[in-house]
Amino acid sequence: MSTKQDVAVELFAKGYNCAQAVLAALCRDKMERELAFRLANGFGGGARCGEVCGAVSGALMAVGLECGFYVEGDLKQKGYCNAKSFELIQKFVAENGSMLCRELLGVDVRVPDDHNKPGVPELHKTICPKVIVSAVGVFEGMAF
Repeated sequence: MSTKQDVAVELFAKGYNCAQAVLAALCRDKMERELAFRLANGFGGGARCGEVCGAVSGALMAVGLECGFYVEGDLKQKGYCNAKSFELIQKFVAENGSMLCRELLGVDVRVPDDHNKPGVPELHKTICPKVIVSAVGVFEGMAF
């Protein structure tokens, strides 16, 4: 594993969600860790409803920090960053089969009874670290 992958897994183990762990590990040269934690807070658990995996959301935020469009009218940069975002998504899905939290976990986190079933907490200990490593690795493998 890369150093950033290790950092992301360590942050997740300390209680930060998947989006926070990935963004904080990938952007430590571009923003303060506290800001990364605060920005990514609502994206864990697929934005708390099992949608896009928080690890993917964190990596997409890092893509925006790396190449995001911010100058009004710079459609070339906007298109470039959109393409990089799509590249990250395609590679993540190729490695993991999906980018949806509920599909990766095999549990519909929108349904409280499913989320509270025996064994579900263990999924967060086994599956989430793997997708965190994957999201960070995909980002690190991209050329900007």
